[in-house]
Amino acid sequence: MPPDGPTGQPPKGPTVNIPQRTRPLRAAEAIAGRRRATDRAEFVRVMASQLDQIAPGTVRVVVAPLVVEDTPRTWVELIGAAGQVTSSSAEQCRAAFGLLSRAFPAADWSRPREYDARAGVLAVHTRPAPAALGLDTAEVAR
Repeated sequence: MPPDGPTGQPPKGPTVNIPQRTRPLRAAEAIAGRRRATDRAEFVRVMASQLDQIAPGTVRVVVAPLVVEDTPRTWVELIGAAGQVTSSSAEQCRAAFGLLSRAFPAADWSRPREYDARAGVLAVHTRPAPAALGLDTAEVAR
């Protein structure tokens, strides 16, 4: 409301004809929510399908950065539902990492990541690295 009077304050008294939303538009929110859920479900389905084409049976992808002889590398492991490695082919691992890096361009790949194709979630991988990799966070092998 424009200020009136010498003090710059709005006029005192009843205010009329000021449009105010009294409640949220539930139908519009429901439609937008359904659209987001449908898009998300389609994204999860397509990602799972593409990972299965790359390496059949893959439900999880673990990506970890490491340094080998002063050269930065990326370790990629494709894992099936029973926890077994589904592929150790460099070509398939590169393809899976390329798929993930295109699907999640804002992800910080300098930290270990784990993608679960069943839920469509990319999270920080919190399990310790094997000592054989020689990472600082790994326990000493005895």
